[in-house]
Amino acid sequence: MTTMNISLPDALKAFVEQQVTERGYGTSSEYVRELIRRDLDRQELRRLVLEGAESEPADVADAWYFERLRARVRPPADA
Repeated sequence: MTTMNISLPDALKAFVEQQVTERGYGTSSEYVRELIRRDLDRQELRRLVLEGAESEPADVADAWYFERLRARVRPPADA
C-alpha cells in the first residue's frame, strides 16, 4: 500500500477526527478509504443506470413478470 498525504483546513480535519471516533474507524485513513470506496460504488451505479437508460426496453414489469422471476429463483416444490 502506498501513502498519500493530504492537506485539510482545521474544520475538515476536526470533522474527520470526529467521524473516526463516532463511527468506529481505527484511523482517519480507514475513514477516507471508505469514502473513496463509496464514491467508486456511486460512479459504478451511475454508469449502470445510464447504461440501462440507453438500452432497449425490456419486458413489462407487471405481476406476471415478477411471478416468473420468483419461479426462476424458488426451488421446486418437491425438492
